[in-house]
Amino acid sequence: MNLSGRRHSNNVTDRRGISGKAIGAGGIGAVIIGVIVTLLSGGNLGDVINNVMGSQMQQYVTSTTSDPSSPEEQRLFDIASQVLAGTEDVWTREFQRQGWGTYTAPQMVIYSGAVQTGCGQGTAQTGPFYCSADQTIYLDLDFFKNMQRDIGAGGDFTYAYVIAHEVGHHVQYLLGTLDEAHSRMARLPDAEANQTSVRIELQADYYAGVWAHNDNEMFGSIEPGDVEAAIDAASKIGDDYLQRKAYGREMPESFNHGRSSQRMRWLQLGIDSGDPTAHTTWSQPYSQL
Repeated sequence: MNLSGRRHSNNVTDRRGISGKAIGAGGIGAVIIGVIVTLLSGGNLGDVINNVMGSQMQQYVTSTTSDPSSPEEQRLFDIASQVLAGTEDVWTREFQRQGWGTYTAPQMVIYSGAVQTGCGQGTAQTGPFYCSADQTIYLDLDFFKNMQRDIGAGGDFTYAYVIAHEVGHHVQYLLGTLDEAHSRMARLPDAEANQTSVRIELQADYYAGVWAHNDNEMFGSIEPGDVEAAIDAASKIGDDYLQRKAYGREMPESFNHGRSSQRMRWLQLGIDSGDPTAHTTWSQPYSQL
C-alpha cells in the first residue's frame, strides 16, 4: 500500500505507556475463557466487554507488552494514523455526496495489553474494536503481528482493511444503523440475533471496500497484490474458518461475523463499486448474503 507523503490523523491517542494487563477475580485465564464462550454462543464484542470483562477485571495494572520505540511499532503506528486520516478524507466526501450531513470522525486509541473504554474494559485478546459509547476505535498493534504469525494474513493494505472495517461500524453508528440493529437483536432469539450481527459485520466489510475504492481514487494508494492480500485475510477471519481451525467443526448457529466466502464477497463488492448505497446487507434473505 502506498502511503508515502500521506497526512497523519489528529484523532489518534497513544496510550501504550499507560496500558496493561487486567487482573481480578478468576484471573486473566477466566477472562479469555469467558471471551471465547461469549463469542461462540453468539454474543458480540459489546457483550464481551460489558458482561465478561466487566465482571472479571477488578484491578488494572500498568504493563506494556511491546516496545513503542521499536522501528516496527513506529511503522505500524504510522500506518494506523495515516489510514485513519484516509478514512476521514473519504467519508467526509461521501457524506457530502450522499446528503448525509457532516461526517464526524471517530477517535482511535492505540494501546498495549488492556484499555479502559466507554464500553468497559477491553483487552488485546478481543482484537480491534469500535465502541459506540465513546465513538472510538481501540487497537493494540500486536494484533497485526499476530495476524501474520497465526493465520498468515499480513501486509499494510490488510491492516488498513481491519481499521477501515472498524470505521465502517462508526459510519453505521452515525447513520443510526448500529443502534437500530442492536435494539433489534435485543428482542430476537439468539439464532436470529446472530444473523443480524452477521449483517452488521458484512456491511462493515462492504464499507471497508468502499473506503479502499475511494482512497485509491483520491490518492493512488492500492498497489499490485494489495486487494488479493486483503481478500485472503477476509477468507481467514470468517466464522467458519476460525471455528474449524480452533475446534475442527463449524457451528453456523453461532456465527456473528459471517462465513469466509461472505466476508470476501462483501469486501470485494465495496472495492468494485465505491458507492456506500449500491449494495446493502439488509434487504436480501440471509441465505443469499
